[in-house]
Amino acid sequence: MEKIILYQDFMKIKLRADYNPAGDQPKAIKSLTEGLKRGFDKQTLLGITGSGKTYTIANVIEEVQKPTLVISHNKTLTAQLCNEFRHYFPENSVHYFVSYYDYYQPEAYIKQTDTYIRKEALINEEIDKLRHGATTALLTRPDVIVVASVSCIYDLGLPSAYKKNIFHLKRGERITRKELIKALVKMHLKRTPSVLERGRFRVQGDTLQIAPINEDVIYYVELLGDRVERIFVVDPVEGFVFGKTPETEEIVLAPPRHFLSEEGKMESALLRIEEEMKERISYFEKNNMPLEAERIEQITKNDLARLREMGFCHGIENYSAALSGRKAGESPSSLLDYFGKDFLTVIDESHITIPQIGAMYYGNKSRKESLIKHGFRLPSAIENRPLTYEEFRDRVEQVIYVSATPADYEKENSKKVVEQIIRPTGLVDPKLTVLPCKGQVNDLLKRIDERVKSKQRVLVTTLTKKMAEDLTEYLKEKAVKVSYIHSDVKSLDRIRILTSLRKGEVDVVVGVNLLREGLDLPEVSLVAILDADKEGFLRSETALIQTIGRAARNIEGEVLIYADKITGSIKRAIDETERRRKIQIAHNKKHNITPKTIKKEITDIVPAGEVLEIEAKPVLKSKDSLRRFIKKKEEEMRKAAKDLNFELAALLRDEIKELKKMEENKS
Repeated sequence: MEKIILYQDFMKIKLRADYNPAGDQPKAIKSLTEGLKRGFDKQTLLGITGSGKTYTIANVIEEVQKPTLVISHNKTLTAQLCNEFRHYFPENSVHYFVSYYDYYQPEAYIKQTDTYIRKEALINEEIDKLRHGATTALLTRPDVIVVASVSCIYDLGLPSAYKKNIFHLKRGERITRKELIKALVKMHLKRTPSVLERGRFRVQGDTLQIAPINEDVIYYVELLGDRVERIFVVDPVEGFVFGKTPETEEIVLAPPRHFLSEEGKMESALLRIEEEMKERISYFEKNNMPLEAERIEQITKNDLARLREMGFCHGIENYSAALSGRKAGESPSSLLDYFGKDFLTVIDESHITIPQIGAMYYGNKSRKESLIKHGFRLPSAIENRPLTYEEFRDRVEQVIYVSATPADYEKENSKKVVEQIIRPTGLVDPKLTVLPCKGQVNDLLKRIDERVKSKQRVLVTTLTKKMAEDLTEYLKEKAVKVSYIHSDVKSLDRIRILTSLRKGEVDVVVGVNLLREGLDLPEVSLVAILDADKEGFLRSETALIQTIGRAARNIEGEVLIYADKITGSIKRAIDETERRRKIQIAHNKKHNITPKTIKKEITDIVPAGEVLEIEAKPVLKSKDSLRRFIKKKEEEMRKAAKDLNFELAALLRDEIKELKKMEENKS
């Protein structure tokens, strides 16, 4: 799609860093860039843990000067990646794009318990702002990098309709007050005489105050006759301060929603929805399903009334096929369509992300079919869906898969596999020691003692949660400072435990799957893999290599593999690690490099003050004080979301729910 370039056409993507590429990075940057310029559609960056894969990709993006989509499988890693790219590209437009469903329960119906689950809506506002920021940037400037979760393949409305509703206003532009108000209403911004919220505007004399949907500012547009005299960028908290509030030459305003109908097509879309509703009511009545017939009629008529009156309703995405004029089975538009044709796609941790992309369609289909079957949604709601993997594959022309352990799919489909084995730090992969399972716990205890005396930390992986808990109790009895982590441990507690490990308040962490943490723990010098010969997901070649990498940030890194037999996965993991070690050691010897353990500042992932705020359980006597407290918590939640700290935001969301229950009980 052709972009409306409102900024300079020559705006370049500029990398800013305090260091230069080192180790295997220069070779990888050159090779990947050459491949892209030669038109290779798929390449793989096989970069080991700690080799600086993100920095390599940042250099490639600067070299090719293309808008870039970076997809990650994990919302926490997506936020980390986004912050890294923002650090590397401070002058460019770097955006974070996730779905509400990455953090909250989507709409669903569970027949067994007759439970209808509505969409969560507490902190969708911040996520919505970030999503609009990404789509607006993609349609208005050339220097855009979007870091997204796999939800970027979901239906996102028509880019052409969205683009037509983007409004551009310049200082000195000729437009009357009446024309400007009409233009803002036409792009679906709401006029208000009271409090300004995102997506609204108010008029005070010849000044229009506009709260854009995609930014945390308020624009004051001053008119002089039929001309824009000045545009101020006002901080919503500080307000307008004479002589201090900055001015701007131009602004870009995005429509307040992605699901829009092309001009003049809304009425035909509503007729299509109404006709489908009648057909569905008839179907339920013929099949003796009066409850479902009444339910679909009530829900759909309510939505139609809102669409006619306001052009919007909750769950509008379920009518996306009618609004966009799509036929049944026709592929939806997603974030990828906002990029246009010539863009670069980077799939981070591709061995995990690609299977997730493939599974999204089927998970959505199952959930929607249940809603349709029981009269919560029309059959066409199934068309509001993610892309199938085949549709996704056809939309991305140039892809770089990034992984320390790429799967066969990536290797077989890549025109080039580029290895990044040598770390800029000179650190080599850890030494591997294979030991028998019999007596593994007692042997481990001795080795833990040795590491603790050297002020080093230890990670231990078990096969089950019960084993992790039992081993932790045993080690505590032996006076080891130890904690466990698994899926039942709350997010905030996981963060606390990992920070405590780095600080030395805990010497050992026992876990089941320590790969999902995105761990960067240079203090860890020993990783122990218990029962390594029990073949399965957690003891596969990929999982073993990834787990071995957890000890690769310390010069004394060692991995203990407890196994009574050498499985195929163990052999391949050992062979690959030894291959890498030989390359790394030879490089260090040739260039006279002395490896050093990474020194990384220890910071609390969640500041202690915020933790105390969450844990405080004040007894609020009056309903007014409870309301004020809820409002304060909602502000904290929005701030956490703004900082991309959605783990903290989710915890605050849960606390707000409990506080609102208390408020109801006081009624």
